Amino acid sequence: MISRIDLRGNALPEGGALRDLLPRAEFDVEAALEKVRPICEDVHHRGTAALIEYAEKFDGVTLERIRVPAEALDEALEKLDPQVKAALEESIRRARTVHRAQRRSEHTTQVVPGGTVTEKWVPVERVGLYAPGGRSVYPSSVVMNVVPAQEAGVESIALASPPQKPRFEGDTAGGLPHPTILAACALLGVDEVYAAGGAQAVAMFAYGTEECAPANMVTGPGNIWVAAAKRYFTGRIGIDTEAGPTEIAVLADETADPAHVAADLISQAEHDPMAAAVLVTDCAALADAVERELEPQVAATKHVEDRIKPALAGRQSAIVLVDGLEQGLKVVDAYGAEHLEIQTADAAAVAGRVRNAGAIFVGPWSPVSLGDYCAGSNHVLPTGGCACHSSGLSVQSFLKGIHIVDYSRDALAEVAHHVVTLAEAEDLPAHGAALKARFGWKVPGQ
Repeated sequence: MISRIDLRGNALPEGGALRDLLPRAEFDVEAALEKVRPICEDVHHRGTAALIEYAEKFDGVTLERIRVPAEALDEALEKLDPQVKAALEESIRRARTVHRAQRRSEHTTQVVPGGTVTEKWVPVERVGLYAPGGRSVYPSSVVMNVVPAQEAGVESIALASPPQKPRFEGDTAGGLPHPTILAACALLGVDEVYAAGGAQAVAMFAYGTEECAPANMVTGPGNIWVAAAKRYFTGRIGIDTEAGPTEIAVLADETADPAHVAADLISQAEHDPMAAAVLVTDCAALADAVERELEPQVAATKHVEDRIKPALAGRQSAIVLVDGLEQGLKVVDAYGAEHLEIQTADAAAVAGRVRNAGAIFVGPWSPVSLGDYCAGSNHVLPTGGCACHSSGLSVQSFLKGIHIVDYSRDALAEVAHHVVTLAEAEDLPAHGAALKARFGWKVPGQ
């Protein structure tokens, strides 16, 4: 059901050579880019008409308008299962607790007497958030995107999610995003919601349409077409990341419970047939036990043939055998997992040594599923090894740092000769002249 990669007995290579030995899904955003380009430009030129056409082509629904009416949001919240509502409210509460603590305050540094640099943090003006709605719907992703944007102080928040086909005859929610997505928006006070999915939704936010004003930034997970559209618009808008297939890595030793490890691998595999599930261990007995656990646990759940089995059997998933904990840490740092579980003796200390991961889950009672919903952490995380240079979504994602420079005449005079010297060293004499003009063309100190 899952392959093995045996790295025991050999010195591990460094950098890219080690990464090449590890399992990873194929995710060719560059190839997808050429396919989304005409879609994005069509939305640019035809706006809402193009979005309506793509909803029929890709989602199988006929729309008259893209924006979701306010009454549909109210109705979705009114009809929401009370237990789901309570779970979403708790998820929102915990996410706010964590993300509120991430707020950054203005700070002024006195460089010299009369010379200060202040760093202030300003939220982006308007963001477009994306909530997937393909194989599964993710109201949790609504929470994970909206909460940090709100806590950052973003004034204008819009959300897009693919329109759903009617589920039964007379279904009034047909042609709208999934009702649970709409209910989550209503709980969070987001009233600007659009029935649009894929690359065309990103284009709507990037260019704007008759119904939707353009956004400064787009965040949220999606399929390869969403990722490709984000790449297409990078530079025009800010993005969080080009999210690829979800992934879990588990670093485990002989103390780990094989039933827990197997369950956690399966939990990510059920997302998508391209989802990655990787176990890194120095214990062959644990590897054997996990494999034995996979069979009955997979058989007992849903989405087996279309998601879980292909994901576990794919090239992106494997049990990686290593010689010891040191090798295991080197492997998981090279892999840079979106989600990394540490199920070892003294898991907290081991977790403290990890350098590359989107989020780290410590010990047997901190499974990835907790982080997906109710840990308070954010589940929009870097994938495909991008954790070696990128972070998950946070309040900081929606803030811009601006330096405010305030020098007096005396403070400028004290350093002016250095500025002129450096300007001349770079053959930019007009830079120096800008200071000389302030001091009668004779700079103090020269």
